[in-house]
Amino acid sequence: MENLTVLKNEIRFERNGELVRITPCSKNSIRFEAFPSGELFSEDFTLMPQNAECEISEKENSVEMKVGALSVQLEKNGKVTFFKNGKAIIEEKPELTFNDGFRHYEKQRDGAYSARVTFEPNDGEHFYGLGHEASGCFDLKGCSFDLRHVNAKCTVSFVYSSLGYGFIWNNPAVGSVELSNNRTRWSVGVTRKLDYVVICGNPKEVSSALADLTGHAPVMPHWATGFWQSRLRYETQDDLLEVARRYKAENVPLSAIICDYFHWTEQGDYKFDSQYWYDVKAMTDELHKMGTKLVVSMWPTINENSENYAYMRDNNMLIQTTRGTDRVFNFYGPQAEIDVTNPKTREFVFKKLKENYLDNGVDALWFDEAEPEVHPEFFDDLIFSIGRGGEVALLYPYYYSKMAYDGFRNMGVEAPVTLTRCAYLGSQKFGALVWSGDIISTFKSLADQVKAGLNMSMCGIPWWNTDIGGFYGGDTQSEEFRELIVRWFQYGVFSPVMRLHGNRNRHGEKKRDVKEPSGDPNEIWSFGERNYKILRDLVFLRERLRPYIEKHMKIASEKGYPVMRPMFFDYPEDENCYSLGEEYMFGDDIIFAPIVNRGQTEKTVYLPEGEWIFARSKEEFTTGFHTVTAEIDEYIAFVKKGAEVLNCFK
Repeated sequence: MENLTVLKNEIRFERNGELVRITPCSKNSIRFEAFPSGELFSEDFTLMPQNAECEISEKENSVEMKVGALSVQLEKNGKVTFFKNGKAIIEEKPELTFNDGFRHYEKQRDGAYSARVTFEPNDGEHFYGLGHEASGCFDLKGCSFDLRHVNAKCTVSFVYSSLGYGFIWNNPAVGSVELSNNRTRWSVGVTRKLDYVVICGNPKEVSSALADLTGHAPVMPHWATGFWQSRLRYETQDDLLEVARRYKAENVPLSAIICDYFHWTEQGDYKFDSQYWYDVKAMTDELHKMGTKLVVSMWPTINENSENYAYMRDNNMLIQTTRGTDRVFNFYGPQAEIDVTNPKTREFVFKKLKENYLDNGVDALWFDEAEPEVHPEFFDDLIFSIGRGGEVALLYPYYYSKMAYDGFRNMGVEAPVTLTRCAYLGSQKFGALVWSGDIISTFKSLADQVKAGLNMSMCGIPWWNTDIGGFYGGDTQSEEFRELIVRWFQYGVFSPVMRLHGNRNRHGEKKRDVKEPSGDPNEIWSFGERNYKILRDLVFLRERLRPYIEKHMKIASEKGYPVMRPMFFDYPEDENCYSLGEEYMFGDDIIFAPIVNRGQTEKTVYLPEGEWIFARSKEEFTTGFHTVTAEIDEYIAFVKKGAEVLNCFK
């Protein structure tokens, strides 16, 4: 082939001004890069390529690279096809007649391009991943998605295919993906190259390789595997301690309690308002004696009233815009936002967090607004220290979590946990505990979250959770919400982290004159006496499950396997498992099937190959579809026969 260069572990090919580079990326994975400028742009973003052996063979009209069971063929017209054990799994689809025009570029300013690549559809293929979004879809085949971050939508640009491969779209630019029936297409608005990785294997093999390529999560510390209490919001130190003391008096284990936003003096000050939080060290000391950790909220917003604003502005630590202003969000006035892609910003802000929070006994941080949230959502208007927003915006939450991880590690904390509203490929290695954002308190929302969580679990980020009960629209006095909170709480028990949170509708007047008043109480005794007993028992079930959860958190760290995982993860040969979006494996031995509809008291559950024990009755079941009942104080869980975890269920 003309214009072809074959090196020991690399193929380079030039045609029509485009330079293509193909390299092995790890065992059973191959990386494809295409540079429309014709010049190499060596940037891995968050990817960590691994050394791997490959075989390269040349023919008259094509060249092939083989890495394990995966191979890629590049034809002289530029077409690329990937094969698994000799069978085509990804084949470029031409946009022009006469089998040409496989990758499309349009020149932008500053040497960048808009770009897209299109692939042929495969009959019967199913896709999973792309982070979390309340799309209502489990199988993403037939869907299209924006590649961007917004509240309640976190883009992790990876999909797993039922054909037995994973696909990393290694590009942090804002764009879109179509997983449609007539094509698969990945597009970005501003970039300097196309860059993707294909990983061959079953779900466990691909998840393990994905962890190697983007980072392994730490082992979750013991304290984080229990029950977390939160609400919007505890207005004072006394309010928060009153709740923690009651949990202690009721003998209900409380692993963590959260202090939400506007406990501070001003957005960007990163410290408690002493009018309402008069002795933080005494508060944390008392919580620790009760066995409870304190997690405190931090926003990236800052305004000119903050004591840190002038310094950060003058030292280029704030996100800028193409029009010169730094005000990108309006919440109690125009707000700038910190540029965490700048190492100086991360160092300065964490120093403030340490001085004002961590040195006073605060145990972990909650990074809200982590997309970052900007209004209007014109990411191409933003300027970060690492580049224009349209080209690199998806990286923001990655560096946000990195700020906390590096800071905690420098303090000697082995496994930091940072609750965050957004993430990107690799965020897991920084201890990012992702939650699904400000979601509505409805049964439909609960159903959507189950599917969203399973898609997130395929993206290499094993630490994930939701606001139990949803964030907004919940009326603690209504029968519908009281039913919802129980069903969501049951789901929370079988989530990687169990965290109760929400802005409950307020009944009555505000208690005090504060900038952001609390909604109604949101503790387990806040939803009626019957519910209190149910929720209390569920907290104790979570306690009994903690050794099992911690075992699987260790596996998640070592192997990259998620704790909460789709049924096909463990049973990839069972076609039924690719359509089961409302039941899932919780670790190796538990199948959990949440109730997600109002008034529902029975559900049909599919059991894959093997013998299964119904956790409540200890009745034995075999493979197939089974309809079982679950009254409001009951849940549906099956345990693999012979598994020790069955002893946790009473």
